Amino acid sequence: MTLEPAQRTGDASGHRPADPPDRAERIPEPAGEQRRRQGREQWLRRRRLERQLHDGAALRISALSLQLGLFRHRVPADEAVLQESIDGLQDELHAVLQELRDVAGKIYPPLLDEAGLGPALRELADRADVPVHVTTTASRFGAAAEGAAYFAVGELLAVLAPGSGPVAVVVDAADGVLVLSLTGVDTRHAEVVDYQVRPLGGTVDVAAGGGTGTITARIPCE
Repeated sequence: MTLEPAQRTGDASGHRPADPPDRAERIPEPAGEQRRRQGREQWLRRRRLERQLHDGAALRISALSLQLGLFRHRVPADEAVLQESIDGLQDELHAVLQELRDVAGKIYPPLLDEAGLGPALRELADRADVPVHVTTTASRFGAAAEGAAYFAVGELLAVLAPGSGPVAVVVDAADGVLVLSLTGVDTRHAEVVDYQVRPLGGTVDVAAGGGTGTITARIPCE
């Protein structure tokens, strides 16, 4: 006897059998939380990439430069051309190493990873074209929140007109949130800060006054 298709599936009525009642259903992740998770993962990838560059390529280049220096001392003094060639190679390696460190710093600053926002922001302030005073807490906030805060400050300082300021940068913690305040800045640049903190679910508020004011960002921590 040949069974009809419906009978072969165990349902003589022609309907597909229902899923078992205890079968788990995946609950969709809220869109906002998904964006925040992706934002955090992006910062973690950036930190891992910086470490890979620092602990891999940069160390290899440093070791190679050292080996060339040791080899140079074994070259006879009358081999001036060879010694000059080795010196030139060492100079090139030092230049490549510096460029690699610059790229790694733009991905995720090593000082930020190792020491936190305070030292990293103070180093950033020393390189700024405007006077910057940094006040931070000793707390750590996680790679994502610290990365977003650091680059928010860096991007804002980069767009300020030379000679403006002074700028006060204050970092504090409140209920699991990193609070970043920038005072003495042109608040029209608030979107620069918002661009960095928004993917992590952060918010930006502006208080203007007399052409300059305060931009305050609140960034949820892990």
